[in-house]
Amino acid sequence: MATTTDFDTIAAISTPPGEGGISIIRISGEEALKVISKLYRGKDLNSVASHTINYGHIFDPETKEDIDEVMVSVMLAPKTYTCEDVIEINCHGGIVATNTILQLVLSYGARMAEPGEFTKRAFLNGRIDLSQSEAVMDIIDAKTNRSMKAAEGQLDGNLSRLIRSLRQQILDVLANVEVNIDYPEYDDAEVVTSNLLMKNAKDIKEKVNKLLETSKQGQVLRDGLATSIVGRPNVGKSSILNHLLHQDKAIVTDVPGTTRDVLEEYVNVRGVPLKLVDTAGIRKTEDKVEKIGVERSRKAIQSSDLVLLVLNSSEELSDEDKQLIELTNDAKRIVILNKTDLPQKIDTDVLNQLIGKENIITTSAIKDDGTEPLEEMIAHLFFNEGIQSSQADVMVTNARHVSLLHKSKESLNNVINGLDDGMPVDLVQMDMRDCWESLGEITGDSYNGELLDQLFSQFCLGK
Repeated sequence: MATTTDFDTIAAISTPPGEGGISIIRISGEEALKVISKLYRGKDLNSVASHTINYGHIFDPETKEDIDEVMVSVMLAPKTYTCEDVIEINCHGGIVATNTILQLVLSYGARMAEPGEFTKRAFLNGRIDLSQSEAVMDIIDAKTNRSMKAAEGQLDGNLSRLIRSLRQQILDVLANVEVNIDYPEYDDAEVVTSNLLMKNAKDIKEKVNKLLETSKQGQVLRDGLATSIVGRPNVGKSSILNHLLHQDKAIVTDVPGTTRDVLEEYVNVRGVPLKLVDTAGIRKTEDKVEKIGVERSRKAIQSSDLVLLVLNSSEELSDEDKQLIELTNDAKRIVILNKTDLPQKIDTDVLNQLIGKENIITTSAIKDDGTEPLEEMIAHLFFNEGIQSSQADVMVTNARHVSLLHKSKESLNNVINGLDDGMPVDLVQMDMRDCWESLGEITGDSYNGELLDQLFSQFCLGK
């Protein structure tokens, strides 16, 4: 790992741009105290205790004029986020004051931090590993309490500990293999070594499979569940969207074809982040604008993780309804029979013949009746009790981690198949080492500079 002396001093604004109560400018590096001392009027920060916050003013050394009244936090290495000296300037929120202070900091010894550079230094200085670094961004992007909990578990090192345990198991096996190959004490050393490799390869593969089983739900938590609300015009799609959002975002009228485009909103449904898409009603139309909306609706269905198909229970099934049922047959689907406040005319026997007795919810969007059962069904479809219990342990949420776990599993399959085919142990153990390397890429125990640049470039400035 690198040491703090390998880096210059960096600075960035760590709070969102715009007006607010306070803004924070973060400085990290060996010269952090030296930089702030040139700009700060108050007690001598070189003599204050670490992890204290100190009142004073930031001033312009050239004009001697005060820029802002501030509170300055002093945190000395190594017990800081980056393992370097860290200074945080808390000033009044606002673009002018914040940018003026940042420009002074940059003029007197610091340089502008690159996206994610503070977290990158935390990784390079050994404070966190690569999977924990990625969890920092997941916490920032978390859309529900469940996604936050999954990210916090990864930041706490739950995944890292399991991966390192698997890598140590592989190392122990490889060490035994080397001993048996180099110093055979009996004639059947080859058989004993093969059995040892086979047993451990199968055991590690089972553990990798258990991690992969959590990845679908984990990626839903991280990225959200793409959910399309579809149906022919005026069946109540926009009303259902508004009820799930608990606010009026979509225009609701009794005029068919009101929604001309695809509306997207994120909503928290029992801890499941839904990326809700209210699509234009699908029907034959000569309206050019509506035609474009209908075509976008068809594409939205194809790219959705979940489809909410809305039917009007106060009308008989139309040919357009039947086409929509056929169009969504291959999707994970919940059928919503809306407008139950009106006399029912839909033939449920015909409906059951077309869709079977799958997930059906009855609602009256105008009375806000049926939203609770709908939310429960969505949560149950993607997060049953088994997944909830595993979430408290380890959940894989990152696509990069999923890819590396699949790569590790492929190497383990090569070990098992190679031994079954009678391949020499010294060749088979190379696949076991490949598995060890792939798992190491998850935690960053093995990595390259290009990977780091790509990962941390996705972070925001100031983090």
